[in-house]
Amino acid sequence: MHDETTAKRKDAHLDLCATEEVAPVENATLLGDVRLVHCAMPELSFGQVQLGLSWFGKQLKAPILITGMTGGTERAGQVNRELAQVAEEFGVAFGVGSQRAMAERAELTSTFAVRSVAPTAVLIGNLGLVQATRMPIDQIRKLTEAIGADALALHLNPGQELNQPEGDRDFEGGYRTVTALAKAYGDRLLVKETGCGLSPEVARRLVDCGVTSLDVSGLGGTSWVRVEQLRSTGVAREVGAQFASWGIPTAAAIASVRKSVPTHVTLVASGGMRTGLDVAKALALGADLAGLALPLFRAQQQGGVAGVRTALETVMTGLRQALALTGSRTVAELRRQPRVVTGELKDWLQALG
Repeated sequence: MHDETTAKRKDAHLDLCATEEVAPVENATLLGDVRLVHCAMPELSFGQVQLGLSWFGKQLKAPILITGMTGGTERAGQVNRELAQVAEEFGVAFGVGSQRAMAERAELTSTFAVRSVAPTAVLIGNLGLVQATRMPIDQIRKLTEAIGADALALHLNPGQELNQPEGDRDFEGGYRTVTALAKAYGDRLLVKETGCGLSPEVARRLVDCGVTSLDVSGLGGTSWVRVEQLRSTGVAREVGAQFASWGIPTAAAIASVRKSVPTHVTLVASGGMRTGLDVAKALALGADLAGLALPLFRAQQQGGVAGVRTALETVMTGLRQALALTGSRTVAELRRQPRVVTGELKDWLQALG
């Protein structure tokens, strides 16, 4: 029986992400090992830079996804609505957090329902793989339909679950569930990690299951292992500290997965995206979109809708400037420009093939 544990955990997560150091110093996206090459004669005007693309049957003005973070409480509902409002204004995609709480208590649907403020935005529902494995497809479909979502994000989070006091410990049957959901949702399914990264092998297997959109969500940003560690005591807290920086760095996940899956697969890069230059580097490595969470959430906590607008405008301006300074009118042209890869990232890419 549901005892509001899930909802309470969501508010605890928000408190920790708003105030604590949830990205340990050992975490690194390795995007710092990527250098884009400056073009002193770009031969274009800033206004000619084009960032639009199509995803899940709708047109985006920029390759940015505000990734799923929360839902299930009144506070979380306000976060979702304010972030979704800005996503609508800027023409970027928006994802809600895990709808597990909504599945347990239908009256919490309103904390995920953002269509009133984002009527045309690409909206993505969210459910954990472990929970999906235990639910009928029709019940999962009702979760996305209830909020008018364009697609479902199925999140993979074994690292978080193993360090969560209430977490799951059984991860069997995952690929079978993904195959069933890919058949049910078609191209409207996004499979995403949650800060520990997708390896090329897992990415290939997911594509073989019928998945056409992947979010690598690599190491370098919020560590959900770290978040759960901060909620734990005793042995769990000590073990969590050991694994707070566990995962595949974002840059390594992007580049290696892009080389390992067909070109028709849409690749989202999240995990430590903080600036427009970070986004540009991720796109240069082969991502189609970049996902941001923590910087926009903190902007919302500090300045509401206006704060999110400023934060997102800063990211988008930086992204446009990166393209202009490499002489690129489009993301496709950016990928063809020279770049330099150094340091630890070279070692990761060699190891991952």
